[in-house]
Amino acid sequence: MVTPMPRFAANLSMLYQELPFLDRFAAAAQDGFEAVEYLFPYAFERGDIAARLKTHGLSQVLFNAPPGHWDAGERGLACLPGREAEFRTAMGLALEYAAALDCPRVHAMAGLAPAGVPRETLRATYIENLRWAAQQAARQNVDVLIEPINTRDIPGFFLNRQDDAHAVLAEVGEPNLKVQMDLYHCQIVEGDVTMKLRQYLPTGRVGHLQVAGVPQRHEPDIGELNHAYIFSVLDELGYEGWVGCEYRPQAGAKPGGTSDGLGWLQPYLRKSGSTP
Repeated sequence: MVTPMPRFAANLSMLYQELPFLDRFAAAAQDGFEAVEYLFPYAFERGDIAARLKTHGLSQVLFNAPPGHWDAGERGLACLPGREAEFRTAMGLALEYAAALDCPRVHAMAGLAPAGVPRETLRATYIENLRWAAQQAARQNVDVLIEPINTRDIPGFFLNRQDDAHAVLAEVGEPNLKVQMDLYHCQIVEGDVTMKLRQYLPTGRVGHLQVAGVPQRHEPDIGELNHAYIFSVLDELGYEGWVGCEYRPQAGAKPGGTSDGLGWLQPYLRKSGSTP
């Protein structure tokens, strides 16, 4: 029997919310995950996170650069004119954490499009910021990722479509700038998920995948997408990267809520001991 190829990373910002953040690493490892991702690590000391990763044999595969004033509603800095210095400072901090956690990918959130600012101005800022970030990240063999996000979850987000994201990669021209392809967002904005996987995965410019059920963002086996089929397509296409589980467990933050909903994951669990 051929071992299923997809390898899944627990998103610790959404999963295991019944536990304090630093306790979620142990829970993920106990449930069979070999890797983790999350939104932001910056509220915690690098050494504390690194210790959890080492103790539980987990790989850190992704986190976001600081997004600006998150609690005030900001969702990234990369497209915002006049915030270039803040963007560079944020990326510098993200790369420090990436080095400490041996993390090979950092997501630079595009941000919300400000009212009254021409889109071409935002795009020019976005391109220049991403080019600078990718060049800095390349010095430590880190990929910078950009993610198209649907405007139902984040109204006004600057980057929404896969084709636009890949056009940005072409314009920036840095090989370590890649797309974070979240199939939940892709289905909501444009659909035709399988054909987009067939179109973009062979290019080598998709640096990370994420999944969740559509439309409620629960477990992948809940909703309108046939994730078992999608995972078989990943096998067929030879995808060797990680698939981030960025969903809200249907049981919410109840004790055992996350673990109780992991039946869908069981066929894919393994202990390979290798990471891309």
